[in-house]
Amino acid sequence: MARLAVVLLTFALVVVFALLASTVAGALARLDGATYPAALMRAATTFAAVLTLAAALTGALARFIS
Repeated sequence: MARLAVVLLTFALVVVFALLASTVAGALARLDGATYPAALMRAATTFAAVLTLAAALTGALARFIS
């Protein structure tokens, strides 16, 4: 049960970090003069990139943890 809690909390932390990074990327794009759709696409790309990086790190580290 404790391992499930750690996994869920880690997943929630990664999602919150991805949301924070995408919000910052969208705001910076908007400050740079991008249109709202372009800023939204930049934010979505950043969100997907953070989740992809987290999945790649999890896959790489899974060999050493188990």
